[in-house]
Amino acid sequence: MQVVKEVLWGLFFFDLYTENMKMRIRYNDAVNLLVFSEQLGIPLMNSYVSMRLLPYFVGELEGWKRREMRERESEVYGVVQRAMAAMRVIQAFTREDEEHRRFMTASERSLAAGLRLYTLQTFYSGVVNLVIALGTAAVVWVGARHVLEGTLTVGSLVVFISYLASLYGPINNMFQVYGLAQSARVGVQRVLAVLDVERDLPDNGHRTFPAEGGRGEVVWEEVDFQYAPGVPVLRGVSLRVARGQRVAVVGPTGAGKSTLLSLLPRFYDPTRGRVLVDGIDAREYRLGSLRRQVAMVLQPPLLFPVSIRENIAFGRPDARLEEIVAAAKAARIHDMVARLPRGYDTAVGENSVTLSEGEKQRLTIARAILRDSPILILDEPTSALDPETEGLIMEALERLQAGRTTLIIAHRLSTVRSADLIVVIKDGQVVEQGSLAALLARNGTFAAMYGAREPRRQGDPLAIP
Repeated sequence: MQVVKEVLWGLFFFDLYTENMKMRIRYNDAVNLLVFSEQLGIPLMNSYVSMRLLPYFVGELEGWKRREMRERESEVYGVVQRAMAAMRVIQAFTREDEEHRRFMTASERSLAAGLRLYTLQTFYSGVVNLVIALGTAAVVWVGARHVLEGTLTVGSLVVFISYLASLYGPINNMFQVYGLAQSARVGVQRVLAVLDVERDLPDNGHRTFPAEGGRGEVVWEEVDFQYAPGVPVLRGVSLRVARGQRVAVVGPTGAGKSTLLSLLPRFYDPTRGRVLVDGIDAREYRLGSLRRQVAMVLQPPLLFPVSIRENIAFGRPDARLEEIVAAAKAARIHDMVARLPRGYDTAVGENSVTLSEGEKQRLTIARAILRDSPILILDEPTSALDPETEGLIMEALERLQAGRTTLIIAHRLSTVRSADLIVVIKDGQVVEQGSLAALLARNGTFAAMYGAREPRRQGDPLAIP
């Protein structure tokens, strides 16, 4: 990161150095002018000093105006990005006019900031040219007086003015370059502001997992976590997951299920307590090595606007086509891909609009299969799916979970039937854990959530109320 910053600043100052070298060549002309005629050199130096002082008065104001313009441009880009990402929602709720007004407001503010900067630049350029013109006029006026008095020849005055023209040219260029340098300086500062952002999580670990991967044993020890001080999300959570075990984490919305599993790949660190992977605190591992042990299938499924092959191989870019096809077959998505005109080279549309929700989900499952990590996290993998698609997803998940430590965030009974252990979280605490039969027989929180006290048919996938 430090090298990048040094290169950026180096390029910035190189431009100034190059223009300064051009100026040094003309300094000899300035010295010649002063030696040639002390009387004519005095008005010349007055105009030159005025031009050298001008950037110090205007420069800071111009820099502030440029920063304002960049910020307004960023607002416009942000409005466009949000509108494009939520296009269906905007259309469904007929908010096109409101979004158009939002865009026009941001655009007008950006245009106004640009016009203010342009006005200042025009004023600055005009003042520089005025100083040059006044300086030249002063030299001609003083020279004409000396010619009339007989202390200076016409030829000498002509030579002096020719020297003057050769000096003013690079001076004017220097001030134009100064304006460009101010623009570059603002851009560099915005880039460095991003580069200087400190990591939320320090990557100070020194341990790495072996090449064949870890065992997949995970333990939460008296874990507390809070996003904001004084607002606990998890409180005293202790949980042990053995190698190859399937654990379903259930609970009402906002109970802390996703937060609990986010501590495993270190998207966050516990406020208190620790998370152990293969018996070692997760913070002792290098971040990249730790996250390579975890494959995730999220909800909603996230695909990139690239080819299907690249989407499946996102976690393993060096994977061969045969491996990608094998993962797709295991995820029950190969037949659909094979029917496409370009097969695995078919480009997925922006936000994957060309695929159904079930197809997107199976592609993310294929991605996780190809990643072949010892630990698997499934975040509500079958929510909002019809029974037929859910059956295909569950079949693909069965293949994916084989031989892996699996952690499932589930809201549907059909998702947790095959779990070895069900963990119930409520208000950031583990209130129950056990097998499906044991929890239903206990008639506690889990049974109440899934309507266990009401009659139901065999295999009925009840959902949390």
